[in-house]
Amino acid sequence: MLTLRPPLATDISAFIGRQRGAPFSYPCVGATRPPSPRSGFGEAPDGYACDHNRVKLGEGHGTFARAVDAVRRWEMFNVGWVTLCWPTTPIESGRIVAILVPLAGLWSLSACRIVYTIDDRGDVTRFGFAYGTLDDHMETGEERFSVELHREDDSVWYDLFAFSRPRHPLARLGRPVSRMLQRRFARDSLRAMTCAVRP
Repeated sequence: MLTLRPPLATDISAFIGRQRGAPFSYPCVGATRPPSPRSGFGEAPDGYACDHNRVKLGEGHGTFARAVDAVRRWEMFNVGWVTLCWPTTPIESGRIVAILVPLAGLWSLSACRIVYTIDDRGDVTRFGFAYGTLDDHMETGEERFSVELHREDDSVWYDLFAFSRPRHPLARLGRPVSRMLQRRFARDSLRAMTCAVRP
């Protein structure tokens, strides 16, 4: 949804409410899920751009616990130019959030639903989730947000994996700008998580 002014909180809540029965806007729902708990990678379907970014957050169980808390608080969206509606949303399959972004004098409000959650234990302990785009979104695709604790060296990582392609005509026309914003979000999201887990 594009608007000429920032939507009010009541407008955003109504928008999210209208998404409850909306289908995902892409056929390969869940494709970002790692094929096994030992693998940290999913696959991007044909025809979609793939982005994979990660950053080391530190070492140890304390850092991992802070990273898990940061994901639960949606700290990866604390980038200064994107508004998540709402950061109190629990990390549970089926939950819907909206993302508000200013775009050259307009405001873009897009909807995503959590597809699955991750809570794996093993040589690599992982926590996180993926969400997918709904019909009222400028893009179509899926994005996974996860944190990892590697037993072999006690390292803690934030991992961001996504596939997407433009859906709205304006997104298709402005594809270079869309890709620039996606890369900017990934960079800023890694920085936000790094800041969020500092003791």
